[in-house]
Amino acid sequence: METGDILKASNSLRGSLRAGSLRSGSSSVWRNSAVDVFSRSSREEDDEEALKWAAIERLPTVARLRKGILTSSQGGANEIDIVNLGWQERRTILERLVKVADEDNERFLWKFKNRIDRVGIELPTIEVRFENINIEAEAFVGTNALPSFLNFITSIFEGLLINMGILSSRMKKLTILKDVSGMIKPGRMTLLLGPPSSGKTTLLLALAGKLDPALQFSGSVTYNGHTMEEFVPQRTAAYISQFDLHLGEMTVRETLAFSARCQGVGTRYDMLSELSRREKQANIKPDPDIDVFMKAIATEGQEANVITDYTMKILGLDICADTLVGNEMLRGISGGQRKRVTTGEMLVGPARALFMDEISTGLDSSTTFQIVNSLRQTVHILNGTALISLLQPAPETYDLFDDIILLSDSVVVYQGPREHVVSFFESMGFKCPERKGVADFLQEVTSRKDQMQYWARKDQPYRFIAANEFAEAFQSFHVGMKLGEELGTPFDKKKSHPAALTTKKYGVGKWELLKACIAREFLLMRRNSFVYIFKCIQLTIVSCITMTLFLRTEMDRDSVQGGRIYMGALFFGMIFIMFNGMPELSMTITKLPVFYKQRDLLFFPPWAYALPSWILKIPMTFIEVSVWVFITYYVIGYDPNVER
Repeated sequence: METGDILKASNSLRGSLRAGSLRSGSSSVWRNSAVDVFSRSSREEDDEEALKWAAIERLPTVARLRKGILTSSQGGANEIDIVNLGWQERRTILERLVKVADEDNERFLWKFKNRIDRVGIELPTIEVRFENINIEAEAFVGTNALPSFLNFITSIFEGLLINMGILSSRMKKLTILKDVSGMIKPGRMTLLLGPPSSGKTTLLLALAGKLDPALQFSGSVTYNGHTMEEFVPQRTAAYISQFDLHLGEMTVRETLAFSARCQGVGTRYDMLSELSRREKQANIKPDPDIDVFMKAIATEGQEANVITDYTMKILGLDICADTLVGNEMLRGISGGQRKRVTTGEMLVGPARALFMDEISTGLDSSTTFQIVNSLRQTVHILNGTALISLLQPAPETYDLFDDIILLSDSVVVYQGPREHVVSFFESMGFKCPERKGVADFLQEVTSRKDQMQYWARKDQPYRFIAANEFAEAFQSFHVGMKLGEELGTPFDKKKSHPAALTTKKYGVGKWELLKACIAREFLLMRRNSFVYIFKCIQLTIVSCITMTLFLRTEMDRDSVQGGRIYMGALFFGMIFIMFNGMPELSMTITKLPVFYKQRDLLFFPPWAYALPSWILKIPMTFIEVSVWVFITYYVIGYDPNVER
């Protein structure tokens, strides 16, 4: 087509459009005005949001980190105070960021990461190395190990004679881990597999710095080249136990919120301050939803935090957030949900390394897959460090991991990429059947009972290959040789991020810890209010009976008989008030396992746990004593004046 034809065609098109507009009349005018109205409305909202953001940017750094812009479901932008976020505002933030956990979590994490990368901030990473670890325990064997009274007395005298060098110990040494070495890299999911009693829990405890002092330990564990004495491992790494120890009177939300309040925010606030400063210099406006979320999780001292709601959403606990956790005597959530609460209790903290022991016990395969997939997204995108022990994971869950550590008979049989583990055993003459799960194959191939069925070299006679032989063969396998070279190269401490390792013993200040413990103790007293009300009613009834028993308003004070009655009444009152507090002993003993767990995880010092219980129980004691004295004092005859 020539140029003249193009001009004619364009002119004819304009003419037809003009004629059509004249024929349409007022309907065209309405459509144009509607477009103008909607475009003007969107421009006004954008301008309003921009003005609010500009006002926030002019604030000082501390005040700027307390303000954010939250877009409501109707589309309006509202300035909010991060410190005083309400339940509805927290829900709105999560609905906009992670409405469906399975679909939106990865997208949200990438937005989170992109905001940090855009200004050149590097996230802290942790590389854990363990070399030549040997762990042994001494234990009695047979009837000597029974917790009987005779054995208890015998062990005391036997210990004295052993210390004096007269007797030798009858305890037998048991090897839990033998010359174990390896490396857990950041940004990679590592699966810890092994049959029962292979030492998986002991290895996790050793790496997390929570090993029992009674065990004999040798070897070295380093984080980014730093030994355990140079930082606080309990705060740097989060150990998630396979035992579910929680206070049954608290709800799921309250349990996670207390954990988040005690663990603090770590270095999130410092990172956010630097991030805000760089964005202001570069004139970069962040995503308002991501900005509010990051400011909310970096604000410590909140009784309810956004990170708590986010963790519940990821773990599927949002449906039972306000349900009591429960225990053996109190109905609560299911066993699988309680297991997820145990996991979430540590995920709400700022720890960059996760050591998780049997987190799938009691969970179905689909729930386990969802949780591990969420952890995988977090580890891969935010460069976290994770070592997870699972018992017989499903094939889909197994495929989510990058590295495998296989323990058997106290030694490491294989450690390296998941893709090469099957080829290693094929080089040893064992083949995984096509319809067999690789995880089940790995746990059975080192067993004397199950190993023979996987023998693939039919032209050679089968013989049992022990775990030690597998471990020696792995040293000459290409994956084992590469691991040895990496362990032989020391980690450059200069490459360690300053915020990677924690040197503070507790997550928040002593006053904040005391306030958190006081709030929890007051909550538990309210939940157990029936006990205190019943005690007061019981005290009232018994005091009325005592009043009629010692009815002596005109008692002779100079006689021996009167003194005996006085002393008897005083003694009975003191004994009854003392025994009236006995029900609280069982409540205190029930809470002790949870206290030991949280104390060892450095949630709070022991005094912060003991003081609130002592302070809050004093008013209750005064009330009980006042009830007794008010009813019995005049009637028994301690004083004839009723005013007293």
